[in-house]
Amino acid sequence: MFHSLIRRRSSRAAELDSAAFDSTTVSLSMAVPRPPERRAEQRVMPTLRVAKMTSAIGEQLVRLRNMSAGGVMADCSRCPPVGETVQIEFNSQSIPGVVVWIRDGLIGIKFDQGVDLGELFAGRKPRHGFRPRPPRLEVGCGASVKLGKLYYKVEVHDMSLGGMKVGPIDEYCIGEKVVVVVESLRPIRGEVRWYSDRRAGIVFDQELSFEELAEWVGKRLELASLKASFRH
Repeated sequence: MFHSLIRRRSSRAAELDSAAFDSTTVSLSMAVPRPPERRAEQRVMPTLRVAKMTSAIGEQLVRLRNMSAGGVMADCSRCPPVGETVQIEFNSQSIPGVVVWIRDGLIGIKFDQGVDLGELFAGRKPRHGFRPRPPRLEVGCGASVKLGKLYYKVEVHDMSLGGMKVGPIDEYCIGEKVVVVVESLRPIRGEVRWYSDRRAGIVFDQELSFEELAEWVGKRLELASLKASFRH
């Protein structure tokens, strides 16, 4: 059942040769994935799965390199300290865990309990309109939405690699092409796909890269941490 989920590498050289097609490695072991001997330079991993990590410092996206029934190893732009409790959201399921190691921008997280990988990767069966969605971060920042010659000053309620929820905005915007300008991010083109209670969902014409969004979120977390330290 799990053969298609488990990637086996014959050698380190073979791994480097196929770096551009690398994907999240999955193991049925209960052991937490350990850090690699060394990190390859300039690796491109477009198919690595992305999850949301929530900790005391806030929400951020992480890219899963290795995953087992007992934990994960992931890329992390701003790592919580060892011993910190976290939540990993994957396929719309939230899994509690604790940070057990950190090395060179990688983080190892041990799940509080073993997870059923078959159920996790399959996701929940669609029912009552439910559809799994990409991890969304609650960001709470200002933005401008340009629709034709009109500009809306809005608040971004949440954001993912592929879209965002904003408001307040008018209902007639549904189906319209827009350009969103978020503080410290490049202008993003997209389309308004849904509207409810003065809020709208915008789907990007082209997804943001993991690096771009992770760096932006990391800067916001760092700024929030600095502001908190000054208050104390």
